[in-house]
Amino acid sequence: MENEELVRLAIEAMAFAYTPYSGFRVGAALLTAEGKVYQGCNIENAAYTPTNCAERTAFFKAVSEGQREFDAICIVGGKDGILSGYTAPCGVCRQVMMEFCDPETFRVILAKDEKHWQEYRLQELLPMGFGPDNLKKQG
Repeated sequence: MENEELVRLAIEAMAFAYTPYSGFRVGAALLTAEGKVYQGCNIENAAYTPTNCAERTAFFKAVSEGQREFDAICIVGGKDGILSGYTAPCGVCRQVMMEFCDPETFRVILAKDEKHWQEYRLQELLPMGFGPDNLKKQG
């Protein structure tokens, strides 16, 4: 799948964001190794801590349906649903990505519109990340 299509799907997902407190809408489109896309949006909560980011919404939807291998995620965002610059994933979302993705190959695409994006590998955004391999018994 082309980056342009992932950007379009992330922008589409942003429309469903529930952001009565910050007004900052985020959309994500997560591409599985099989080529399926899961969309996610941010969902705020009056208690703040239970708020869920768009990236985690997409991952949790996918994982809850049995997906475990992922190739890329595209993230977009902006105040009042108007795209504004590049929206990078928070630390918690980066850690969730580390749980399910190969940090050397998983692509994180940040887009500010349908024609402008930046692509990173997860290891660039989470250097020396802690993941499942750290918990394997070394022999």
